[in-house]
Amino acid sequence: MGQNVITNDFSWSKSRHEKFSGCRRAYFLHYYGSWGGWENGASEEARQLFTLKRLANRFNWAGNVVHAHIRDVLRNIQAERAVDGAAVLRRAHQLMQRDWLYSRSKSYWDEGKRRPDFTGLVEHEYDEPVAKEEWLRNWQTVEQGLSWFLASPWIERARSLKAHEWLEVDEGAQKSNFDMQGVKVFAIPDFVFRDESGHVTVVDWKTGKMREGYEDQVVGYALYLAHRYRVPPESVRCLLVFVNQAEEVEVRVDAATVARYRVFFEESVRSMQALLLNAAQNVPVEATQFPKTDDLRECARCAFRRACGRQNVTFAALGAEAANAPLPEQRAASAA
Repeated sequence: MGQNVITNDFSWSKSRHEKFSGCRRAYFLHYYGSWGGWENGASEEARQLFTLKRLANRFNWAGNVVHAHIRDVLRNIQAERAVDGAAVLRRAHQLMQRDWLYSRSKSYWDEGKRRPDFTGLVEHEYDEPVAKEEWLRNWQTVEQGLSWFLASPWIERARSLKAHEWLEVDEGAQKSNFDMQGVKVFAIPDFVFRDESGHVTVVDWKTGKMREGYEDQVVGYALYLAHRYRVPPESVRCLLVFVNQAEEVEVRVDAATVARYRVFFEESVRSMQALLLNAAQNVPVEATQFPKTDDLRECARCAFRRACGRQNVTFAALGAEAANAPLPEQRAASAA
């Protein structure tokens, strides 16, 4: 029996759009330069780029830990298992301690992935000076977000759902995608269920504050869910839940919203494919035609800065004002 061949097919997601908008060179390295870096016969350059692309910064790491533990709590409730809030917080803390030690030793270069959701941290890779208080604040973000969720009405709401009302709990990219105008679009919602009236409801957990661009993300979820469950996208109820702010925001999806999203999507895809020699086979032009960003704040957050000769660009070097600038996932996603 032949082995399945993994091909680098063109696809689209909001995170891909943000990478493209933030820095064309980082986009190239992430989606093309690192391709095949996991294979035994990969070039040293591809292997290094593949390892770098999987690194997170400490802020994304905190958000990922919160999402993973909320996901596990919901799956336990769905399976009618007991949830021990104190144990959840204890496991999260212990997990982050192990992650931090693993990352600080840069073991990801030799040992590969220690767990699927975490490889290492950009701060350790580039030996950035991060005060102990900053690392503590990172844990406090996780503790605060999980503590709010565990004490929130969402626990009882999840427990009240009947078996057929559970639809999805962070199912991953293999299932959470759909076709839009011939392009595979990835949209992975955190939590999806049917409410008491039978309407599909999607929830997106956030550890930061409300930012422009978040609405586009949940509109993408509504289109994916409309495709999968055969419902009008306008009937999908979309909620942004800010666990560190104890705030919920409902995003209305109507015909005008969907039309705007489709234009946004088309412009983004058109800009990306303009840098392909062969759109059908997803073959890019040379890396030099993907220019580096002029915004050094992007570089200070980027795992690929060594590949660009900007390994010394850090927030410490740029100053306090740059360090307090919004993270990529917090800023508005400008149309490419």
